Order: sequence, then C-alpha cells, then structure tokens
Amino acid sequence: MSAVVERLGLYAKLVRLDKPIGTLLLLWPTLWALWIAADGKPSLKLVVIFSLGTFLMRSAGCAINDFADRDFDLHVERTKNRPLTSGKVSTKEALAVAGILALLAFLLVLQTNALTIALSFAALAIAASYPYTKRFFAIPQAYLGVAFGFGIPMAFAAQTNTVPALAWIMLLANIFWAIAYDTEYAMVDRNDDVKLGLNTSAILFAEYDVAAIMFCYALVIGILAMIGVSLGFGWIYYAGLATAAAMMAYHFYLIRDRDRAKCFYAFRHNNWVGGAIFAGILGQYVIK
Repeated sequence: MSAVVERLGLYAKLVRLDKPIGTLLLLWPTLWALWIAADGKPSLKLVVIFSLGTFLMRSAGCAINDFADRDFDLHVERTKNRPLTSGKVSTKEALAVAGILALLAFLLVLQTNALTIALSFAALAIAASYPYTKRFFAIPQAYLGVAFGFGIPMAFAAQTNTVPALAWIMLLANIFWAIAYDTEYAMVDRNDDVKLGLNTSAILFAEYDVAAIMFCYALVIGILAMIGVSLGFGWIYYAGLATAAAMMAYHFYLIRDRDRAKCFYAFRHNNWVGGAIFAGILGQYVIK
C-alpha cells in the first residue's frame, strides 16, 4: 500500500497538484466566456464540466510538457528535480497519466454538443503540441495563449451552439495576457533557456521585456474595455478592469529590476488579475 501511495504522490507532483496557478489561469478566461455567452446565466452543468475539464487538461498538459522537456529540464535548476526528469517516473507512466486525464476530459466534453466536441480535438492538438513550440517559435507564449484560451470558443459553442466573432476577440485578449504573464515566468529561466538554445519571449524581447509585458497588459485591458462597450456593460465591469489594471501596474514595480523571485511572484499574481476581471463580469450581470 505504501508503494501505491508513493506512486500516486509522484503522479500528483507530475501534474502539479501542488501548484494550481496553471489551472486558474486556464479557468478564468473560460469562466469569462461562459458568463458572457449565457448572458450571465450559464447552466450549472456547463460550469461543472468546464471547471473539471480545465483541471484535467491542465494536469494532462503538465505531464505532456515534462515528457517533451525531459532532456532540457535536467539542466535547469528549477526543474531538474521534477518526477520525470529525475527518473522517479518513467516516460511511459507520464504518457499514460496524460492519456487517462485527457480521456476523462473528453468524456466530460461528450456531455455537450457536436460543435464543442469538434473544437475539443483542436484544443487537444494545440495543448499537446505547445511544449514543442519552444524549439522553433520565437514567441511560444502566444501559442500558450491559444492553448490556455481555447476554452473561450468552446464555452460559447457549448452554451450557444455557435462561435461568434466576440469569442475570437476574447481569445485575442487572452493571447496578449498569456504573453505578458508567461514572459514574467520566462524571465525566471532566461539564462538557462539561452544556454539550452530554447526560444522564449523573454529572450526575444531582451532589454525591452518589461516594456513588452506592460504593452501586452495594456492591450488586454483595451480589448476587454471595447468588449464592454459593445455589450453595453456598466461601471461594475469597468471597476473590475480598473482593479486588474492596478494589479498589472503593481507587476511593473515587481519586474522592473528583473529579480527572478519577484518575476515569479508577478506571474503567480496573475491569478488575481483574472479573478478581478471575472468579478467585474459577474457583478455586471448580478445588477443587470
């Protein structure tokens, strides 16, 4: 029994159960979309399906990411002791865990409609291919934004059986948000990534990294503000955006000296940015 418990503990570390920030960054934009698509009244069934689905797919993505990066992670101080990289979990086990989690997520999607099911195949392909983009794409963070934001068109599809232009505009906002927060994350590992020959936005932006992050944050707020205007939202929504913008300004204070610990803190603090935006959306529909 102790051996089983030990294996389960290693699998839990493999899928980052102890680090829920990734799940939250995936969940917030999905909830934005669910509430807007349903005009503030999403079905409880869809909220449960998408909440569990984001957890399962993020967990599967962690296992796939560690499989793809197992040879690189060995040379990075922050990742060299991960279960797969350290040899405590085999590649076959990692792939099996990822496959089981993805299958469970797909079983949830089967409870929706044909359009959402079709979109789920694209979501899976994007999530599985993301770890490899660091080999050839200068800004893999943009690809991550698509992967972490694909719950947006899926939420619209599940709720309305269509994917309007609004969904893709929201996805664009999420792409800029992901570039911002994942550049903060990439600033932590920049020196190691340069040595390994990997591509990240932190390397591409170089000395303009802080300016690029703040520019992307500004685009996020600008796009979401335009969405609010198009939907006729009121002051509560914009109060949520203003709160998120204030947090983004705080991130400038944290990352301006490029201190690794503060950059990592700024990355994790984006959970509250997503939460503030959702609070504005939720509050808008409550008083409507």
